[in-house]
Amino acid sequence: MIERLEQVAGAVARRASDLLCAPIWVLDGRGNVIAFAASGASQAPPARGDEVPCDAVRVPVKLGGQDAEVAVGPSAADEVIAPRLARVIVELTITQLAVVDRLPNPHELKNKFIFDLLRGPVRDEADIVREGQILGMDLTRPRSVILIDAADFILSEAEEPLLRGADSLIRPSVLRARCVINSIVSFFHLPDDTICAYLGEGEVAVLKASSTQDLAAWTSGGSDERDPSWADLAALKRAGLALLARLRRDTKSAISIGIGRYHPGIQQLARSYQDARAALSLGRRFHGLNQVYCLDSLGIAAFVGISDEQTKIDLARRLLSPLDQELELLETLALFFEENCSATAAANRLSIHRNTLSYRLDKIASLTGLDPRRFDDAVQIRLALLLRVLPSQAGSLGNCPSIGGARPAIVGQTPEAFAPVHRSA
Repeated sequence: MIERLEQVAGAVARRASDLLCAPIWVLDGRGNVIAFAASGASQAPPARGDEVPCDAVRVPVKLGGQDAEVAVGPSAADEVIAPRLARVIVELTITQLAVVDRLPNPHELKNKFIFDLLRGPVRDEADIVREGQILGMDLTRPRSVILIDAADFILSEAEEPLLRGADSLIRPSVLRARCVINSIVSFFHLPDDTICAYLGEGEVAVLKASSTQDLAAWTSGGSDERDPSWADLAALKRAGLALLARLRRDTKSAISIGIGRYHPGIQQLARSYQDARAALSLGRRFHGLNQVYCLDSLGIAAFVGISDEQTKIDLARRLLSPLDQELELLETLALFFEENCSATAAANRLSIHRNTLSYRLDKIASLTGLDPRRFDDAVQIRLALLLRVLPSQAGSLGNCPSIGGARPAIVGQTPEAFAPVHRSA
């Protein structure tokens, strides 16, 4: 509260001094000088309130709801300012600053626009595109959400704001958020900060253009993803890691980043934000700070912590997509789990040598990055096998598709796609 009063007092002193070409003192209710300005004058700021000249015109005012007093000294030409003129100018100055302080600035308008866009539901897409254009934002390009947790820096307690001058009335947390955004703009070589927004609570969102061309600096080879939601995600994660290093260097604070998938359409930016937010929240909880998180790299936590069923299904299909054309490996997995991960029993059921089973499991690990012989990986694979056969727009995990149209499937039963083949002895 004291810092805010001093900021307002400083703005009043500077503005009134410019208008009257005279030194201005602002005193608090106890008579202590809390601000001084001397446009066109040579006076040095006094140390105590009783050093205000005796012939200064004193105007009682309210600043931030507190009693204060503005003292107007002689002008630069040693002319005494008329009390009525001093009072009018001081009151107009305070009124003007109060009005300006209530007006939304371009940063606030942009932050509010992006906040509403990411939280959804959005209005007509044409209207959203038009509003984005007014703010200098091209929303027709493919974009993914990068969510940055910089709370340790943005919400850190500090006695003094980071910037002075024209920005002296802005809260320190907002100024620190702008510092984070400036680092992001510099890192991505953006023309301005229009695609970045401070969402509050120490979080900054970036609507990153996510086409292959936009991510060329972080792409290593072509993407073989069939699903556009996961395409170029590896490049986005590499960009996130490089950005994390930059922000940690610039802020010298703990930073965490969540990466959202690309979902076609402006209305789907909210889904990308939900992906990023879920990944960030789960990642911080299970793995700590100073990392980049994405749904496909959270392991079991993603299946347990995500509430959106469609996202779980998408993730399951993503993890097992390398096995889509490997029916023999899917059959091997099904029997391996059916035999409680016993290599001997599974090999006997498949009528193959244990070395052959080991080769198949090695191939599964190589293709998916998940080894079914490791407990955590086995749980992920098992959950993914169950989830991947659910319909794309599942409303409930209890509404499973029927297999072959004969009877409704039950969660946990082995779908035909990877059901074991019973061989005769």
